[in-house]
Amino acid sequence: MPSLWRARRRARQVRSVRCRRLGLYGGTREDAAPADTAGRAAGRRPSRSFSAVRAAARRDDSAGSAGFDGVGRGGDRGHDRTCPADPVGPRRLTFHGSGGTLFGIYVVNILLTIATFGVYRFWGRVKIRRFLLSQTGFEGDRFAYHGTGKELLLGFVKALLFVGLPITALSAVARLSGDKTIHIATQAFTSLLVFLFIPIAMIGARRYRLSRTSWRGIRFSFRGQVWAFVKVFVVASILSTLTLTLYYPFFQTRQQGFLVSHSYFGRRPFRFDGRGRDLFGAYVVALLLLVPTLGLYLFWFNARKTRYFWEHTYFETARFRSTMTGGRLMGQTLANWGLLIVTLGLAWPWVLVRRTRFEFAYLTIDGPLDLTGIIQEPQLATATGDALSSLLGADVGFA
Repeated sequence: MPSLWRARRRARQVRSVRCRRLGLYGGTREDAAPADTAGRAAGRRPSRSFSAVRAAARRDDSAGSAGFDGVGRGGDRGHDRTCPADPVGPRRLTFHGSGGTLFGIYVVNILLTIATFGVYRFWGRVKIRRFLLSQTGFEGDRFAYHGTGKELLLGFVKALLFVGLPITALSAVARLSGDKTIHIATQAFTSLLVFLFIPIAMIGARRYRLSRTSWRGIRFSFRGQVWAFVKVFVVASILSTLTLTLYYPFFQTRQQGFLVSHSYFGRRPFRFDGRGRDLFGAYVVALLLLVPTLGLYLFWFNARKTRYFWEHTYFETARFRSTMTGGRLMGQTLANWGLLIVTLGLAWPWVLVRRTRFEFAYLTIDGPLDLTGIIQEPQLATATGDALSSLLGADVGFA
């Protein structure tokens, strides 16, 4: 019996500290500082040190130690009544980095890349990814990037040996043969190889980059099978061509569904339940207005697609939401292009920071979200796919 009492007493302590640290208690308490009370009234979390929270938890537990199973006497049911499972209101990603800091990294990367005849660019890419993730926060904690320049360099060498050199050799043989038929056949075969390697590169890059990203010490991962995605990509590409791009919204939705549904945080998967037919009408309108608006209406379609993809993405019972609009997306994009043109590309760090903050500003996560029971389950991944995606220009949504 004493051991059971101690176990329940410890559980109450941990729960009390956690709830006070997150500011989840409803109403004000006698041990709350006046500033914290005002903060709660304004909707902010109390800014209290962890030592003060722990001391307050001990006082709470001491007051309720007379009975460990009574309501209102410090028992578990009393704490459960005042400590909800999740804070009220949507959660947001935050970005704390500045363009000036990133510009410094950018300049050093360029100088060292020139000095090392291009070798340092792999380490430079790692520095930029590490900066972006370390400046991204969620629920008070920052993300982290664990990739290395050596991994990217080895991945590039493998991609070059097994993909780049064979394709280059085939093209060289076709030119040297002097036979027009052989040249056309070789070009067709080379194009087919590049087409097949694009989905392979996308999966490899996503698997590597997610495996090197963590939050609160828990890593992300991707567990989709390469050939399953190749099948989706090839079939959807053929159907898009045969239908004069009318299958495009279905293609994009199936691709997004595969990439999201096979992504994990720890052992818990993300989910996606979007359908291509929901975007078909918006896509047809975009095609009809493409020429009259000189292509500007594509901003509205892309904003609609972004909202739809996020609103059909889930993690556990929480749902992502986006409020991005076409007008805001057009203004942001045109302003970024203008900065790059005027500064001859030197404003790239500020553009990257502006784009990141813009995307986070319209993204929220709604619904209950229990992050306490997530267990680490790392997945092995090499950087070959990441290097291949860079060679082929297959974007997977990371820097």
